[in-house]
Amino acid sequence: MSGSVSEARQWARLMELAEIGAIPGDRLEDRGVNRPCLSALDRHARRKLIGWAEAIGCTVSVDDAANLFLRREGSAASLAPVLTGSHMDSQPQGGRFDGIWGVVAGLEALNALHDAGVATRRAVELVAWTNEEGGRFRPGCTGSMSWSGHTHPDRFRDILDPDGISYGGALEQQLGLEADIARRPLGGRPHAYVEAHIEQGPILEAEGFDIGVVSGIQGSRWFTVTLTGETAHAGTAPLRGRRDAVQDMVRAVGALNVLTADATDTLRFTVARIEVSPNTSNSVANLVRFTIDLRHPDEAVLRARGDAIEATIRGAVAGCDVAVAENFHAMPVVFDPLVTAAVAAAAAAEGLRHRPIPSGAFHDAQFVVPICPTGMVFVPSRRGISHNPAEYSSPAQLAAGARVLVRTLERLAE
Repeated sequence: MSGSVSEARQWARLMELAEIGAIPGDRLEDRGVNRPCLSALDRHARRKLIGWAEAIGCTVSVDDAANLFLRREGSAASLAPVLTGSHMDSQPQGGRFDGIWGVVAGLEALNALHDAGVATRRAVELVAWTNEEGGRFRPGCTGSMSWSGHTHPDRFRDILDPDGISYGGALEQQLGLEADIARRPLGGRPHAYVEAHIEQGPILEAEGFDIGVVSGIQGSRWFTVTLTGETAHAGTAPLRGRRDAVQDMVRAVGALNVLTADATDTLRFTVARIEVSPNTSNSVANLVRFTIDLRHPDEAVLRARGDAIEATIRGAVAGCDVAVAENFHAMPVVFDPLVTAAVAAAAAAEGLRHRPIPSGAFHDAQFVVPICPTGMVFVPSRRGISHNPAEYSSPAQLAAGARVLVRTLERLAE
C-alpha cells in the first residue's frame, strides 16, 4: 500500500500550490510563498485541494473556524475516524513546504489507499487547519484552538491584520464564499491524529536520519510589552529628565536576557517585533511596543520565567509606564505512545533510519493532544531553514515521509 505513494504526484501538487502566492526568485529552489490565511489566495489553494480529494471520492466539509475536512470513508461508520493534516497558510516570507506538505502528504496517503484499493475500518480524514502561522492574524493556531476548545472562537474575532481587517470579518467572508461546502460543528473526538511536517531544524539532516518520530512539543508563551514615556526634542531635552521609551526598552531587554540565561541553551527567548513612536530621528521616543516569544520544554521553567517577565521589566525601566499582556500560551506536550509507536513501526517497515526528536516549533498538533492520541512525523529539511524562501526538502525525502504517514494511518485506522 505504501508502494502506491507517488513521489512525482506529491511533488507536482506541492509545486502547483507553491505558485499560489509565489514570491519570485532567480532560482526555482529559492522561490518562497506568501499565502495569508482567510485570503483569496488561501481560498484558491483550498479549492485545488478539494478538487483533488473529490476526484478520489472524498467528502468535504468545513467548520465554523473554516477548518477544512476531507473524508475517506471506512467500513465501520460508527467508529471514530483517524485524522491527519496540517495548514495551508504561510509566513509573509515563507517557504514552499512548511505546513502545506503535511496537507499534501495527507492527500497523498488518501490517494495511495484509494489506488491500492485498501478499505480501512475507520474513516481517514484530512484537515487543513485555519491560521496556524499567525502571519496575518496573531496568534497562530486559531483554527485548532477553536476546534479543540482550548480557546473560545469569540476571543479571536476582534484581532486585526496590518490592514485593519478583523479576524471575525475575514472568517465570515471566507465561510460565505464557501457556503457551497457542507458545514460541520466545531470539535470532535477522533481516534488519533497524525501530523506530517518538515523538521524546521538541522538535526535529522546533520545526523543522517530519514524520519523523526516526534516525541512532543515544547511550550510557548507570547507577550506584548508597551512602554509609554514622553516625547522631547533630541537636541534640547536634558538626558537626566527624559522618559525615553527606546532607552527603557534597551534596559528591559538587557534585564530579560539575564532572566532567561540558560547554560544548556534549551530556553528560547526572542524579541522580534518592535514598534517605535514617533519614530523620527530627532525626537525622543514616547512609546515602544515589542513582542516576547518564550519557549521551553519544561512546563515549570516556562511558567516560572514567563511569570517573572513583568516584574523584571518594571525593575529595569527608568521612567516609562509599563504594560505587559500575554497574547498566547501553549504548555509543553508529550505525544501518545499509540501514535509514536505506529510512526516508528512504519519507518522501520520502510527501512528508513529514524530517531525520536522533540519539536521546538509549535504546531496544531499541540492543541489536539487533550482530545485524542496525537503524534507527528518529521522529514529532514535542508540546513534546518524555515520561514524563509530557501526552505527545502527533496522529493525523495517527502515521498519517504508520505510512505511512513500512510502506513501509520492504515495501522491506526484498523
